[in-house]
Amino acid sequence: MSAPSSRSAPPSFPGAPDRPGPSGPPGLSTLTALPVAAGLGLGAAAVWEACLEPAGPAEAAAAASMPDRRRLEFLAGRWAARRALGAVGVDCGEIPRAGRLPVFPPGLAASISHSAGMAVAVARGPGGDVPLGCDLELRPLPRGAARLVLREDEEGLLAGGCGPVGAAWSVTELFSAKEAAWKALSARDDAHEAGTAPRNLRDLRAEPMEGDLRVALRTAPARAVRVRVTRLEAGVFSQVTGWAGPRA
Repeated sequence: MSAPSSRSAPPSFPGAPDRPGPSGPPGLSTLTALPVAAGLGLGAAAVWEACLEPAGPAEAAAAASMPDRRRLEFLAGRWAARRALGAVGVDCGEIPRAGRLPVFPPGLAASISHSAGMAVAVARGPGGDVPLGCDLELRPLPRGAARLVLREDEEGLLAGGCGPVGAAWSVTELFSAKEAAWKALSARDDAHEAGTAPRNLRDLRAEPMEGDLRVALRTAPARAVRVRVTRLEAGVFSQVTGWAGPRA
């Protein structure tokens, strides 16, 4: 294994103290205790962990050209993915990349997210068919960012808006849910071949679904996933829990 390069001072991760505290990001125990859908495993890692070394030459080569902050996020994400795969009984070695995407051994897959020095991943083992997508957001988004996430037919979902009773989602929660759904829906090769892969979050439509959110492609409304949003003390974690049925 190749050790991380030395540095004179640690990089800055806004919102992340050197050691997690009540006002900072959640600790590893908090993230790894989050519930996941059946057939999925969850793993987490933090940039301040001493174990953050590349697991092989491909990871080492990718990390070598990165600035300190990005390198630590990259390595934390790889360790989170390995831990998530370990949770479903798979011992995975290094995880190289193609472009910016991780490349897993045949039959394995994971979704990785980073925020404020923390990384989290959900994974499935061989033979699994649960759609994969997760997103961690430890920095709140301003309400003004809604125009980058939602279209007019979704504005009733916003907390404090003019939507129906029970519509109480923040911009951060809706952004996170759509990010998780985007990963699951964009990962399908047939979506790219058919030209239905979303280009941005506004190409997805979210609506309530029994306490969760149903997020669908606007170009193919029947193709939808169910997303569970978990509110943390310091942010939001969203995960795709399965394919969603037709609209109610």
